[in-house]
Amino acid sequence: MPQTRFFTRAGRVEAGGIFDAWDRAFEEEGAPVGVIEIDEAADIHEVSVYFDGDADPEREAEVREAAKAASEASVSREDIPDTDWMAQVLADLKPVRAGRFVVHGSHDRASVRPNEISIEIEAGQAFGTGHHGTTAGCLEMIDRIARRRRPQNVLDLGTGTAVLAIGAAKLVRAPVLATDIDPVAVAVARSNIELNRASGFVRTAVAMGLQGPAVLRAAPFDLIVANILAGPLMRLAPSMRHHLAAGGDIVLSGILARQRDAVLAAYRIQGLFHRRTIRRDEWVTLHLTR
Repeated sequence: MPQTRFFTRAGRVEAGGIFDAWDRAFEEEGAPVGVIEIDEAADIHEVSVYFDGDADPEREAEVREAAKAASEASVSREDIPDTDWMAQVLADLKPVRAGRFVVHGSHDRASVRPNEISIEIEAGQAFGTGHHGTTAGCLEMIDRIARRRRPQNVLDLGTGTAVLAIGAAKLVRAPVLATDIDPVAVAVARSNIELNRASGFVRTAVAMGLQGPAVLRAAPFDLIVANILAGPLMRLAPSMRHHLAAGGDIVLSGILARQRDAVLAAYRIQGLFHRRTIRRDEWVTLHLTR
């Protein structure tokens, strides 16, 4: 069935007011309302409300009137055609190659070349399929490190779908601990680890940062990979150093290019040295050593 989306952009506080206004106005009919952050630095958020079918002029007037009560921001309309979304996702998610790795869905198994390391992630988990520059950057960096030396004990912090944990395990054939703050993510990670036949090397655990018994038991690590966000990475710098073995490597991503110097400064204070930066689009992946 086609849908109609009405949306507007505003600052966080104003966007929250629009979200509340649309949620109240259309709660009884169950129209979905959502808000996403478009640009953190510029404080731009987008609020959307969705209706099944082709919204008539009366409905459009109701949407605009409800938004006007909370904000002066203009409201736009998008008519969304009836689409087989899974077929579209499968068509769009081409295999991603990074170093010796290829990340793909089950529909692209035949595209894996003989000397490539396969990481299979289903299309429904698109947020962790390797298509984001941070994931691909981490895979490339892990490959570069493994060409120089073979890590013996690896931590994938904030594992998500476990792409990086699976890649590291298949490449170096060493123990990997994959942790995440979200129990749902850990369950997804465990399924992907089993799908990729990496259970013999990868263990999962729910953990807040570098706390928790699983992390403490497995430390120190000679490779830590963390693809999260710049702010948490900076706060975790002292703990990262504490859990890193002498001579160990750290791979960091989830970092915008403009945040690179601030993150490096936080780790330099801890006695960790920058070795390489990989840039993909507006994102960077950093390699540091102790």
